[in-house]
Amino acid sequence: MIKSELQTKELTISMGPQHPATHGVLRLVLDLDGETVVKCTPYVGYLHRGTEKLCENRTYISALPLMDRLDYISSMANDVGYCVAVEKLFGIQPPDRAKYIRTIMCEMTRISSHIIWLGTHALDIGAMTVFLYSFREREWLLDLLEMATGARLTVSYPRIGGVRNDITQEFLDSLYKFTGEFPKRIEEYETLIDQNRIWLQRTKGIGVISREEAINWGLTGPMLRGSGVPYDVRKYVPYDAYPFVEFEVPVGKSGDVYDRYRCRMEELRQSNRIIRQCIEKMPRGPIIAPDAPKFILPPKDRVLSDMESLIHQFVLITKGPIASPEGEIYSGTEAPKGELGFYIISDGSGKPYRLRLRAPSFVHASVLPRLSEGSLIADVIANIGTIDIVLGECDR
Repeated sequence: MIKSELQTKELTISMGPQHPATHGVLRLVLDLDGETVVKCTPYVGYLHRGTEKLCENRTYISALPLMDRLDYISSMANDVGYCVAVEKLFGIQPPDRAKYIRTIMCEMTRISSHIIWLGTHALDIGAMTVFLYSFREREWLLDLLEMATGARLTVSYPRIGGVRNDITQEFLDSLYKFTGEFPKRIEEYETLIDQNRIWLQRTKGIGVISREEAINWGLTGPMLRGSGVPYDVRKYVPYDAYPFVEFEVPVGKSGDVYDRYRCRMEELRQSNRIIRQCIEKMPRGPIIAPDAPKFILPPKDRVLSDMESLIHQFVLITKGPIASPEGEIYSGTEAPKGELGFYIISDGSGKPYRLRLRAPSFVHASVLPRLSEGSLIADVIANIGTIDIVLGECDR
């Protein structure tokens, strides 16, 4: 056949929603010219569960377990973000001890989340050993979470105005020992892949996005800081015990997959540093605000169970009827994947009139076409890994 008679055409393929490298039910429709991605179209919604609408039909406290199921890898951070938002609406101030406990839990969750990201991201690109190493430390953290909360994954531990129960000295001792050993473990991870030539080829110069574009796309967390923007909610709008601890905000320069990897690796060290300070500064005192029981009050239009009726009567006798204030607020917290925001409108009925979630995974999924178009199909896998997506909060 004469060379001039050869014809080529673009090929359209569907990656997901069952593809293991999409980390959930994410579907990407890719238009390919050979192995080059001409167009990338993400489709979300396969996991939609109506979380926002469910919250609008529950009391503020009974909506809390729904938050565990958003980014289920970081359930503690979701719960704390929701509690901080409701506390802002009601003007509740948690006790200092509760603030320190919640900060410890959030940073434990950040380390656990980043460990899962590191192991699976490296596995997708072809490095298996770091996956086995990293889960060793994650098991230690999950055992500690189980010791404190009774659960390993979906904890429902924070409360509006504080936390459900106090932590023990045994928990603090084990966690303090963890903070002493973990920096060496991070070095082990880095020894395996940090300067590995295959890792560098698969991450350096891949998925580049400038700081201006990152801001315009609404990126947050390591996705934004990897492009050189030092924005961290814990620094700029501090909550809980973050105003009382010292830590740095790691940033990148090139805005590529490698820089975002380096940002998260440094965040592991900073989270470890925050936990250690919180343990050393842990104050004594109550773990929940005195006016927190008012959140047990149900909406007026819902039939109560026998147990709810007893609790309702107890609260009315001891505290008196307290209605939720009318108004609206937005509150953002620094979850492991970026800024987790809650926009709440209250009409005074005892439940949210409207609750809107600003989920970082949903925002970051939208930037996949920008990262992937013009690159190779193999780089799409690296780009999915670098945004650290969880579809539970994306398809909320």
